[in-house]
Amino acid sequence: MKLRTALRLGRVSNLPTVWTNTLAGAVLAGAGAFGPEFAVMLLAFSLLYTGGMFLNDAFDAQFDAAQRPERPIPSGEISGRAVFGYGYGLLAAGIALLAWIGIAPAIAGLTLATTITVYDWHHKKNMLGPVVMGLCRVLVYVGAGLCTTLSLPMALWIGGALMLCYLIGLTYIAKQENLGRVENLWPLAFLAAPVAHGAWRAAAQPVIGIFWLLFSVWMLVALWFLWRRRKGDVPRAVVSLIAGISLLDAMLIAGTGSVALAVLALAGFGVTLFFQRYIAGT
Repeated sequence: MKLRTALRLGRVSNLPTVWTNTLAGAVLAGAGAFGPEFAVMLLAFSLLYTGGMFLNDAFDAQFDAAQRPERPIPSGEISGRAVFGYGYGLLAAGIALLAWIGIAPAIAGLTLATTITVYDWHHKKNMLGPVVMGLCRVLVYVGAGLCTTLSLPMALWIGGALMLCYLIGLTYIAKQENLGRVENLWPLAFLAAPVAHGAWRAAAQPVIGIFWLLFSVWMLVALWFLWRRRKGDVPRAVVSLIAGISLLDAMLIAGTGSVALAVLALAGFGVTLFFQRYIAGT
């Protein structure tokens, strides 16, 4: 398989958001220092994400043949069977790395791999598809948290719930990407949950306000593309909201008092935008 094909199948431009998810999960679970295990966590969740993206193309091959013939499988760059093999292999490798850390992280990894597969297999015209997609990101939080402690604190569950709301809104938009419009806007109300929570926390911790403002403004920019609805605006809104995952991570990390790590998550946002210029994020 050519490197270009692998990068496109894996949608690797979005990997920095997985890294900031991992960082946020560990910090919300109480991690105060990061050693070699953190590098293993980053690699494990990167493999799980990339495997899921491979499987997404494999399961969607027939749909892409009609709607997105430029994708690697319908364009003949690689066979669907090969993509299935690579996808499941990457998932297995990610689980194995988490098993090296511990049993609980391995169980979280297996649960995440199962959820990813279920989403990829049955997300077209599935009303619960956005919820399943959101749970994939929540499970990154949970898995990273379990690499830190077996007693997950409330802060992690709150962060996971906010990420779930954000992904429900984001994924609903992504499901409409090929229509070039958003037919029903009510699911976007889920995006208001992290904004409201950030505003409430910023009232007590002003430093959070900086990260809340960046997150909120960027989300409004993405939603403006939906309102304008020129050609290509819906996909542009989708990739913008995907990059915004790192901004939400940064806001949640700032809420723990780890401002330096929150700034690091901001860097993930910038790197995602940079990579998306060269590798399609959807």
